[in-house]
Amino acid sequence: MTLQTITPTTHDLGDFKVRRTLPSRGRTMVGPFVFVDQFGPAQFDLGGGMDVRPHPHINLSTVTYLFDGAIDHRDSLGTFATIRPGAVNLMTAGSGIVHSERSPEAERQRSAGGHQGRISGMQTWLALPDGKEEIDPAFQHIGADDLPILEDSGLKARIIMGELWGKTAPTTQHAQTIYADILLDAGTSVPIEAGADERAVLVALGDAELDGDALERHTLYVLAPGEAMTLRATSDARVMLLGGEAFATQRHVWWNFVSSSRERIAEAREAWKAKAFPDVPGDSEERIPIPEGQPKTVSYP
Repeated sequence: MTLQTITPTTHDLGDFKVRRTLPSRGRTMVGPFVFVDQFGPAQFDLGGGMDVRPHPHINLSTVTYLFDGAIDHRDSLGTFATIRPGAVNLMTAGSGIVHSERSPEAERQRSAGGHQGRISGMQTWLALPDGKEEIDPAFQHIGADDLPILEDSGLKARIIMGELWGKTAPTTQHAQTIYADILLDAGTSVPIEAGADERAVLVALGDAELDGDALERHTLYVLAPGEAMTLRATSDARVMLLGGEAFATQRHVWWNFVSSSRERIAEAREAWKAKAFPDVPGDSEERIPIPEGQPKTVSYP
């Protein structure tokens, strides 16, 4: 059975919409996941693209996963990586990192030439566990061909993080994590294993049901612990499965900062205002300022 249902808050960013289910007033974490966004599907205006200017993070890992389109990632470690559908970008902020996400120039040129660029995917954040919040920043890109796949008639499930269905992804875990992208043809089923402390499912595209109960699209369903369940598609569907170990200590979220300490978040906020974070090589002309007042992303203790 489902333990909790979290309906998304939708933010209109102009070229595309973002549906956010975590953090919410009803729940701030599912396993290590403290932030769950689904963006798109959308088409950019002619000549347009994604432009997320340089901004900082602390005490978390960001996980970027695309269904469609491409994004250029740059960060203050000097990393440059283009992510495409089926691959995963894991950026560990630890003590502090700055990054930007923009549409590749080739995608912009395609759009300018009359072929509208598309974007669709998931952006999630993982809290770093106690004792690891201030580890060194790091970045890991794993291509689509290097992530394990469970495949059967009408089923293709890519394991993005952790161990599921007897297969283990090579993606680094700082806390025990499960994360999968499940593609199902209409009428196809897949078991949802009971192993993780906390689990949730989100129907990103199409229609599906869990143990016979229909699931609303874009809604996050937190599952009762310890129960194996069956996910079934009622039309062709794409469903995200996520979760992992339960944290014993609370995490706070304010803007792009996550920490077990409110004081650490205040320190990071002042450091960004003072331009004390490092620059992003190749993308240092712009930056996102600290929001005035309450930001859109905030936890509710």
